[in-house]
Amino acid sequence: MDGFSELRRVMVDCQLRTYDVTDRAVLAAADRVPREAFVPAELSHLAYLDQPVPLPGTSRALMAPMVIARMIQVLDLEPGEKVLEFGGGSGFGAALMAEMGTKATLWEPDAAAFALAQKAIGQAGTEGVTLSAAQPADADFDAVLASGSCESAPESLFGLVRDGGRLIAIEGIGRSARVKLYQKTGQIMTGRPVFDAAAPILEEFRRKPGFVF
Repeated sequence: MDGFSELRRVMVDCQLRTYDVTDRAVLAAADRVPREAFVPAELSHLAYLDQPVPLPGTSRALMAPMVIARMIQVLDLEPGEKVLEFGGGSGFGAALMAEMGTKATLWEPDAAAFALAQKAIGQAGTEGVTLSAAQPADADFDAVLASGSCESAPESLFGLVRDGGRLIAIEGIGRSARVKLYQKTGQIMTGRPVFDAAAPILEEFRRKPGFVF
């Protein structure tokens, strides 16, 4: 194995398995998708550390491996499902979900991050990922992954989830942050916290400052 392959195996064994990631499909995808392809070459030495990796020149960062893997595990994906990653930067989450046999779309409004994703998906050799700089026209995803922390609930994404589908996001900042899983019944989204985690903020879901009297 090359150096990155060894680091990838260590990541799976020492970060994911020890952080309650037990789903075989998630672990296998994490062992196959080259995370180093999703960061600029000069930052490749950071790709497998147990921490987020900021993407220079963009408003995005890759979430820590154990956080994104566990969020995907909670979504309980099935092959053939139609899934969306929002704000995933270079698209590592979408690549993992595609590797699991889903029909994955990355919606990345940040132009610089979108350009990184185009390059990264090609370098990684990942198949089955559709890239979109604008909101996808088909609003009927089985699962949606918001790849970052949200100060307010990501309500603008709720309409993209089909009846019976689910959405996962990190809500809150710092030590107060919780991963929340939403499920849709009819037009109602019901959420519940599933575990504690933190991630860099998604600017689209930063709470607007209010007046202080």
